Amino acid sequence: MSSGPIIPRTGIGIDVHAYAPDDAPQPLWLGGLFWEGERGLSGHSDGDPVAHAAADALFSACGIGDLGTHFGTDRPEYAGASGVTLLAEAARIVRAAGFEIGNIAVQFVANRPRFGPRREESQRVLGEAAGAPVSVSATTSDGLGFTGRGEGISATATALVYPSN
Repeated sequence: MSSGPIIPRTGIGIDVHAYAPDDAPQPLWLGGLFWEGERGLSGHSDGDPVAHAAADALFSACGIGDLGTHFGTDRPEYAGASGVTLLAEAARIVRAAGFEIGNIAVQFVANRPRFGPRREESQRVLGEAAGAPVSVSATTSDGLGFTGRGEGISATATALVYPSN
């Protein structure tokens, strides 16, 4: 007896981080990469909105909570954790829940850094962490909103997963 068609599931993840204050500077981690000389973001972990949105989209697609459920501020072991580490752990949790990952797509909104020259590097690092293809794109908000004013960075991700059996 056939078990029927494999029905893929999609999820959405959004993550936003403000730039760290000048009196408490942080390194910038974005798209799984360190950005030398750039102002960093505040956060419980490394503040990487691209990696965090990707992980959140995976959880959303599987219906198993969200980033806060798995890595929230009530989990001190994740304080300062790398977004790449969180994405790899999210992928492990998703697979343990009986899903495989088809792909993840992320778009972030920021005035800086200039992302294009490091896009392939970011996609490789995030793809290795997820064990699946990850595409990353960047845009600006034409000076509008908190991203346009240079107050922070936002990222939105989609993920496609499917049952592993």
